[in-house]
Amino acid sequence: MATNRGAGTRLLRYLESKRNLAGSACGVLGLGLTVMGAAGAYWPLVVAGLYGVGALLAPPEPPEPPRPEGPTEQLDGVRERFGRLREYVAEVDLPDPAAGRLAELMDRYGALLEPGWVAEVLAAGPELVHALSRAIELDVPECVDTYNRTRWWTRLTQGGESPERHLERQLSLLHEEAERLTADLQDREARRQQTHTAYLEERGRS
Repeated sequence: MATNRGAGTRLLRYLESKRNLAGSACGVLGLGLTVMGAAGAYWPLVVAGLYGVGALLAPPEPPEPPRPEGPTEQLDGVRERFGRLREYVAEVDLPDPAAGRLAELMDRYGALLEPGWVAEVLAAGPELVHALSRAIELDVPECVDTYNRTRWWTRLTQGGESPERHLERQLSLLHEEAERLTADLQDREARRQQTHTAYLEERGRS
């Protein structure tokens, strides 16, 4: 069924294309020559040939602009990048407080991205999808990477603020952001419930 619809769509596009319109115009010219007796017994070949010439000489169709990804497609990409992030952080050795904080953060991200109705609610908010994507693709890898690099330098130089403290603070800030995102999703569902209650009450009064 889907194949038939796809073939029908392609046929409709070709019928509306410049190539078909130009070929059809030349084919009509061939029919005119046939009516005047100029094409003779080979008029089908003349008409088909003129159609082909018109179709070949027609300017090509401009390429269709790429369609922007919707929130659902974007969420699929975020889910894929989150899988790669999980593999990356699993191989990184972090101090206990930061490791626990990161594990909590990853569990929160995983719950939000789990396929199902929660992810559907998330996909309905493009700004929330963007915030989650930014944290997974940029913020968390940057926290871990800069910690590892800074820790290497502290082995050579003494003093200064410890990289562990910066890492813990960064992960705490990301955790607070994830909590705000979750609260926003919960608030959206609460408003949806309240709206339905008001609708039912209004329907009962009418």
